[in-house]
Amino acid sequence: MFYEPVKGDHGLPYDPFKACVIPRPIGWISTLSPSGHANLAPYSQFNNLTFDPPYVMFSANKTPSATQKDTVRNVEATGKFCWNLATYPLREAVNTTAEQVAYGVDEFGRAGLEKEDSRLCGVVVAKPLSEEAEKEKDLEKMMMVPMVKASPIKFECEYYTTLRLPGNPPMGAADVVIGRVIGIHIDERVLTDGKIDILKTEPIARCGYYEYTVVREVFEMRIPGGDQAILAGLEGSVRANRELDGTGLVDDGV
Repeated sequence: MFYEPVKGDHGLPYDPFKACVIPRPIGWISTLSPSGHANLAPYSQFNNLTFDPPYVMFSANKTPSATQKDTVRNVEATGKFCWNLATYPLREAVNTTAEQVAYGVDEFGRAGLEKEDSRLCGVVVAKPLSEEAEKEKDLEKMMMVPMVKASPIKFECEYYTTLRLPGNPPMGAADVVIGRVIGIHIDERVLTDGKIDILKTEPIARCGYYEYTVVREVFEMRIPGGDQAILAGLEGSVRANRELDGTGLVDDGV
């Protein structure tokens, strides 16, 4: 079969597009609102962009009422967000935090998740108004963006930019948010011989329709030829990348 999305329907009972691009890692993004309310939501259009320095992105469609998702509002207002690895043991919590609720509702509490403070993602938020605070002009405080304590891997991110993609009504647009990773948390219990052990983290990923998958099997392949630049990039090795000269060889300092 063949169809052109801009011209017409595919004729299938279910739309196939998202089921073609699989599996997709989940951007389980935590933020704070400018008034200090925690937010947590999963985004299935998420990935890393590069590794030296590391950047990540997530894409959020606008709501059917053409308003920005709470996560995007918070990131653009505060400049900080965190990514939490979505795992099989946390799958029900991930699903709970996907529900659209009123702005300012704490999804951590709704999903029964314990919070853990980030270390670098401090956000200046407004204090609740009181006579004393107003009198002393002490109307702001610093709060740290919370992370999912039970998640074994977390990134702390600094907002870089938003790319807005035009879309069809009623949503009208998608916000592609890019952030630079400034801090990485890894639970040592998911390491084996100095590597993150996928079989220990059990990451889940989005497929098509209402389907997910969990990674429980891995295999290794190395690009033939032994090109050091390619191997450094495949591993994502910052150290090896910085030791290369412009030819892709290890710089001997001469």
